[in-house]
Amino acid sequence: MDRAQKEKVVEELGQIFESSGVVVVSHYAGLTVAEMQDLRARARDAGGAVRVAKNRLAKIALEGKPCESMADLLTGMTVLTYSEDPVAAAKVAEDFAKDNKNFEILGGAMGENALDRKGVETVSKMPSREELIASIVGCIGAPASNIAGAIGAPASNIASILSTIEEKAEAA
Repeated sequence: MDRAQKEKVVEELGQIFESSGVVVVSHYAGLTVAEMQDLRARARDAGGAVRVAKNRLAKIALEGKPCESMADLLTGMTVLTYSEDPVAAAKVAEDFAKDNKNFEILGGAMGENALDRKGVETVSKMPSREELIASIVGCIGAPASNIAGAIGAPASNIASILSTIEEKAEAA
């Protein structure tokens, strides 16, 4: 790899470290090509990606970035799993580690926060962006469905529902 190629890799890694919601660093020694392809496919399906890079170049790319604290994790045969969604890459890495004993999660970073092994595990258990959006939409949609049900109800039920809504509004 010549100097121009190294500079390009450092620039690409810098973009990854700046734009990713979470970056997980893992050792992958002993994984087969098929297992690495499986990891890449899982990450792609979750909206993330996997990158193997020279540790020295990754450390240079980390300089001045919010997640610079994870530079200590970059030793040995490391692979970066990352995603814009702050949870997706951690979930992919955790699920893959359960299936593959040769895949050892070292830690990572979520913005400025460095994550140890337990931190990555905790992040992986959080709901994803899509799950949060679905629950918010569900909460917003519930009152609308209640109103729609009330409109279809007999007039006597409407009066009692309106008084209940009025009482809740006064209590809040």
